[in-house]
Amino acid sequence: MTHCDDILALQQKADQIRADIVRAAYECGRMTHPGPSLSIADICTALYYKFMNVDPRDPQKSDRDRLVLSKGHGTVALYAILADLGFFPKEELLTLRHVGSILQGHPDMKKTPGIDMTSGSLGNGLGIALGMAYQLKYCGKTSKVYCILGDGEMNEGTVWEAINQAPVMNCDNLIAFVDMNGWQSSGTTAEICPMLNMKERFETFGWKAFEINGHDMPSIVNTLDIAVNSTGQPVCIVANTVKGKGVSYMENDNAWHQKVVTRELYEQAMKEFGVQS
Repeated sequence: MTHCDDILALQQKADQIRADIVRAAYECGRMTHPGPSLSIADICTALYYKFMNVDPRDPQKSDRDRLVLSKGHGTVALYAILADLGFFPKEELLTLRHVGSILQGHPDMKKTPGIDMTSGSLGNGLGIALGMAYQLKYCGKTSKVYCILGDGEMNEGTVWEAINQAPVMNCDNLIAFVDMNGWQSSGTTAEICPMLNMKERFETFGWKAFEINGHDMPSIVNTLDIAVNSTGQPVCIVANTVKGKGVSYMENDNAWHQKVVTRELYEQAMKEFGVQS
């Protein structure tokens, strides 16, 4: 696929993806997870439109890069991008969470072209991504494996087992993002189980780690440029984000972790995006 090297174009694409996320959530007519999807829109846009080697004509090609969305409830961001890239018709976004749809509430690799791993049960994604990365290295592939985790998910012990093991397995083809939006389903991460000094934690376990603004496209791109060319260690990018980013009434409102988008609120969001509803 043709990669985009223009930062402004990438940011405009991320804005389009956000509009598609809200549209899909509205058309669904039932509970979705717009907040957690919007917080990772910039990261996912940079990955798919600039860095990842993927091909919508051959979603299972052996030398592709992989992405494991460990925080699977943010999957509408992936659906919007995969549809835009042509992995499946964009009209499918209007069937989100409908019976028989290829687009369910959490990613399913057996239903949706372009989804590399089924997820939804938090804590499992990084271990799976590590296994993928190790297998690719063992087979002599140069492909990268990316994994996106939620900051609430970092409470899970299985995540830290994978963090501990990845440097031991020399998986420098593994790049993890931690989406630090400050919330989990039932409250703030600070109130429930504070996970301070995330960058330093990864470094202590033997990872190369960075901390960035997860909505600043130049920072995302520059850090990924370093990460994809790094050798000797797995890489973690701690991304400080805003839950619900891009929609004024959703930003930092945890009610939008999972909620129905009404017609009135949908139209308001489209106005903010400058898109005709």
